[in-house]
Amino acid sequence: MNDITNTRKAFEFVAETYSRFPVLITRGQGIYLWDDDGKKYIDFTSGIAVCSLGHCRREIVEAVKAQAEELFHISNLYWTRPQAELAHLLCECSFAERAFFCNSGAESVEAAIKLARKFGHDTRGPDCFDIVCLEGSFHGRTLATITATGQPVYQRGFEPLPDGFTHVPPNDIRALELAAGKRTAAILMEPILGEGGVRPLDKGFVSAARRIASELGALLIFDEVQVGMGRTGTLFCYEQTGVDPDVMCLAKALGNGLPIGAMLARKEVMEHLGPGTHASTFGGNPISCAAAIEVMRILTKTDVLEQVRKKGEYLRERLDGLSARFGVIKDIRGMGLIQAVEFDREFPGLATYLLERGFLTIVAHGRLLRLLPPFVIENEHMDLLVEALEGFLNEQAT
Repeated sequence: MNDITNTRKAFEFVAETYSRFPVLITRGQGIYLWDDDGKKYIDFTSGIAVCSLGHCRREIVEAVKAQAEELFHISNLYWTRPQAELAHLLCECSFAERAFFCNSGAESVEAAIKLARKFGHDTRGPDCFDIVCLEGSFHGRTLATITATGQPVYQRGFEPLPDGFTHVPPNDIRALELAAGKRTAAILMEPILGEGGVRPLDKGFVSAARRIASELGALLIFDEVQVGMGRTGTLFCYEQTGVDPDVMCLAKALGNGLPIGAMLARKEVMEHLGPGTHASTFGGNPISCAAAIEVMRILTKTDVLEQVRKKGEYLRERLDGLSARFGVIKDIRGMGLIQAVEFDREFPGLATYLLERGFLTIVAHGRLLRLLPPFVIENEHMDLLVEALEGFLNEQAT
């Protein structure tokens, strides 16, 4: 990339916490992105489940521009209309009655952990602080959230980790029953383990978690940072489990690209975080809230969710067809427009192969292809990806 070569000195000032592809993205519109050479890509990542309604969607751009001309920021010592309106919309469309706003998914989960411990201390005493989490889960990159995360790879080198987190295998009801007890303040889980390989939890396991939490007087927390906001075909993934949580964490697609997170809870639970117990300087920022209000309007007032379900079914059919042809595909799983292809071996060059052919994708550990396209994707785009994937697998077979 000429531009990257010419400006390499500038890139050297950025911390190397990401392994980046040698591509400089300069523009986006809908399902497409362009680099500095003018090459067009079809985005199957949505910025990792963020720009779910498409890049630079006109209605969201207009909402942001209008708000930017009125008010950028004001302390949370004062009220703003966008924050209040967004809180009302989120609660109106969910089990929740109160919303706390922050800037990211990790912050949302941090807030939920603090709420759970405060709730446990207030209702059952100071020894009630443990959070039961799942192996293979992912909850963020802060010190507390990597501890909640059930993947040791994210924890190495950051020891000693905070105390008070227990992990059990997903879908193992007996292990959950044994792990939860009088010290348990909350059970924390993703309805679909996203970074953990797009693994939907069994409905029976989720129901058991609800039962166990209720019997103990503990909280059930759903981390829907990646799978919420329509990604699975309903506004929130928990709607498909038959279980209501006490607390839910949101971020990513909530602002369609602007930084915003939300921690939602029932009123009697959220009341345990009173004035001075938690805060966020930029939480509920007017501009981010304006974007999120428009996201909510689109998701609830149009047929987008129905389209996600239909398009998800089509993508699954195409991937299943590929699986039937190639024995190296171990599993296809997911819901709506979060799908994964798991291979029985590593293909280190897969992401680069697809990138060179104009597709942005996420490949984990060389053997798991995660697909999270914007909801505006069409069948023809999915056909093109499947054809490219077929070409790659044919090359590997020769």
